[in-house]
Amino acid sequence: MASGSQTIRSIEEIARELKDAAAFIGTRVINREEIIEQAFCALLTAEHLLLQSRTGVGKSLLAEQVFSMFEGARIFRVQASKEQQPDTYFGGLDLEQLKSGRIVHNTEGSLVESQFGFIDEIFDANDFTLRALLSLLNERRLMRGVQDVPSTLHSVIAATNYLRVSEVTEALLDRFLFKAVILPDKDPFIQYKISQRYLVHGGKPAPAPKRIAFSQLQHMNRIITGYSDDFSISITAEMLYFTNIVIRHFEFLCNRALHEKAKQHDGKDFYISPRTQAKSLDLLRALALLKGRTEVVHSDVSKLYFIFATVGLPEEVALFKKAYTTVLNSLTASRGFDQVTILLDFTELLEDIRENPKLMQQPLSQFAGNHVRKSFFEWVKEKFGSENPQEQNRKLLEQFLTDFLPACDEVRELKHSVERTLQSTMIAVERELTRGQEE
Repeated sequence: MASGSQTIRSIEEIARELKDAAAFIGTRVINREEIIEQAFCALLTAEHLLLQSRTGVGKSLLAEQVFSMFEGARIFRVQASKEQQPDTYFGGLDLEQLKSGRIVHNTEGSLVESQFGFIDEIFDANDFTLRALLSLLNERRLMRGVQDVPSTLHSVIAATNYLRVSEVTEALLDRFLFKAVILPDKDPFIQYKISQRYLVHGGKPAPAPKRIAFSQLQHMNRIITGYSDDFSISITAEMLYFTNIVIRHFEFLCNRALHEKAKQHDGKDFYISPRTQAKSLDLLRALALLKGRTEVVHSDVSKLYFIFATVGLPEEVALFKKAYTTVLNSLTASRGFDQVTILLDFTELLEDIRENPKLMQQPLSQFAGNHVRKSFFEWVKEKFGSENPQEQNRKLLEQFLTDFLPACDEVRELKHSVERTLQSTMIAVERELTRGQEE
């Protein structure tokens, strides 16, 4: 059962509701479908979105129209400036507490107690204030002086006309998993459609014909993060491996591009943190949910540029799509994906043996009940005809990898890793069995 009064609906119904909401926003914010999809991914994953553009391109309209699609959520709005102090965002200081040297904010009505936040011209804020925002954006906690309280903050959309570089702003940028640049569109027909919309609504958000309850958005987030009892969105082991190879290849391409521009290179490498790489799995499940699916497919991986690149910058997006296409083509050729699945399933067999070394003293055929080991046991039967449950088990495992011929570089690298896993497993098994005999 769903928690509280949440009505259980199908994944397809949830996806249709989100699609309708995105389509409505698209009628108001013209020719920004990609950024609208990115914004929905940010909300579904409970992450933050940074919008950069020149003035008058519609950043505020986009943010307000996205937030207007949800009901039951408090929205905090602020225009940042250099004179502001943290209490602008956290609420005024309790003067009685301040007299005793304690910094305590009255958080009622502040960003701390809101679900959505829109911060316009965020880089106009001073570094002191931005530093104070870091823990709220990341840990969803207000930590100031002796005050440490949880926040209800779900997602922030921030807008800026420029990027200001400092140690603090670099940390702030890291809190915005999703980033986009909105370039002016001078196409006459697009400008005509924008003018049409302006005549109707004057550049203001339009009332949504149907709004989504914020509790429904929270429910979607629980599905995506694996905390829902109603649905789960699966990612196979093969898909996980494929995703990580694409990310690594993208990182390689970015660093190669940086080094090719050696004169402009400042010595810093392009780096994707393990935290960001892990969060890409939530994005994959969000993309699947938007399509009404309960499993992640290869095409979902192609849109991970939503967090690894800046949407709106064609060269960054193209580089990620190149990484995706290169790895996909390599693994598609000569049964590469099938081989990845076989090797990953083989490692599961090794994990079982490592956890229970006594399994090595029994016929390996007893593991054949699981379909994922089918390829290995077909090979055993073909190679040896029958098994020797004692001495031959190790030779069988080693010979399987010896006879395994990788179809591409990605599989070859995986094979080397599996060989190392096999060696360490056999050492651990031998040590455990010897200890058992001595006892």
